[in-house]
Amino acid sequence: MDFVDRHDAKARHWVTEAIRTVEADANRSCDTHLHVFPLPPHWGVNLYLKDESVHPTGSLKHRLARSLFLYGLANGWIGPATTIVEASSGSTAVSEAYFARLLGLSFIAVMPAATSPEKIALIEFYGGKCHLVEDPGAIYEESHRLAGETNGHFMDQFTFAERATDWRGNNNIAESIFAQMSMEPHPEPAWIVVGAGTGGTSSTIGRYIRYRRHPTRLAVADPEGSAFYPSFVSGDPALTAPGSRIEGIGRPRVEPSFQPDVIDRMIAVPDARSIAAMHWVREVTGRDVGGSTGTNVAACVDLIREMRASGTRGSVVTLICDGGERYRGTYCDQDWLDAQGLDTEPHLADLRAFLPS
Repeated sequence: MDFVDRHDAKARHWVTEAIRTVEADANRSCDTHLHVFPLPPHWGVNLYLKDESVHPTGSLKHRLARSLFLYGLANGWIGPATTIVEASSGSTAVSEAYFARLLGLSFIAVMPAATSPEKIALIEFYGGKCHLVEDPGAIYEESHRLAGETNGHFMDQFTFAERATDWRGNNNIAESIFAQMSMEPHPEPAWIVVGAGTGGTSSTIGRYIRYRRHPTRLAVADPEGSAFYPSFVSGDPALTAPGSRIEGIGRPRVEPSFQPDVIDRMIAVPDARSIAAMHWVREVTGRDVGGSTGTNVAACVDLIREMRASGTRGSVVTLICDGGERYRGTYCDQDWLDAQGLDTEPHLADLRAFLPS
C-alpha cells in the first residue's frame, strides 16, 4: 500500500502553540465599549458608538488581523519561518505586525505612499517593515511579488476578510453589538452603519443579521473616490475609481470580500464631511476619533434625520474604527486640508445645527 505522509511533528507543534498564543491574546482582552451619543430624549432615537479603538493595536482591524492569522494557521499557510506580507492602507498592517511579532515572524506591509506617518511608525514599532508604493492599485501585485521572493505568505485581507471571520457568531462584532444592546430602549437597532475597506465587517454583520432573523438594516457609508458606492448603484462589480483619502475605507476597486447583497443601503459621504464629523464627534463626546469614524457618523446623521422626519423611533449603531491620534499630520492639520482643497466649515456648521444647543 502506497501513501504520502506530510506530517512534520515539529511544525505541527509550532502551529498548535501559535494558535494558542493568538487565542490567548483575545482571552486577555475585554469586549469593546458601546457608548451612548447624546441626542435629545424626546427624539425617540438613540445613537451608539462601539469603540473599536480600545483594542490592543488601537483599531477595528485588530479583530480582522486575529481572524486572518487564525485562518492562515489553520489552513497550513503560516509556519515557523513564514514571512507575512500584507497589502494595507495602514491599520490592518499595524495589527498584523503586532500578531507577527507575537509569533516571532517577519512582517512586510505594502502600503500607498500617502499612508499617514503615524501608522508607518506604529508598524515599525511592532517590528514590521513598510514597503511604500506610489500607485495604490499596485499594492496587490507588489504583495504577491514580495511574498514570492521571501517564500512568504500574502495574507490578502481584501480576499479573505469575509471568510476568515465566523459570521454566525463565536464572539464576532455583530454578536457583540446585539448582546450589548439587549438592555437598551430599542435593543434591535433600526440601522447598523459601517464603512467598507475590505468589506469583511459589513459582510459579517449583514450575514449575522439575516442568520439571526433580526429586522435591523445595514447601511454602508462610503467616502468619495471609492469604487464601492458607484458599483453598488450601477451593479457593475468591475467598476474602478481613484481611491479614497479616508484611510481604512473606500477602495479603487471592488474587493473580493465586499458582498453587496447583504447591504440594505449605501450612503456616499464627501471627504470634507467625513473630516468635519470626525472633529464634531470630539466636540460633542470628548472622544478623539479618526476619519473613517467621521464617515460613519455623517451617515448616521442622515439616517436619524430621515427617521425623525418619518416619526420612526429606534436605535442606530456605528463604530469608532480608530483614534484621531493617527491623523495629526493629515485630517487634524489645516495646512494639509487646504492643500487637499477640503473645506470642512460648511459641514461642521450643518452638524452643529443637527443638535440643539
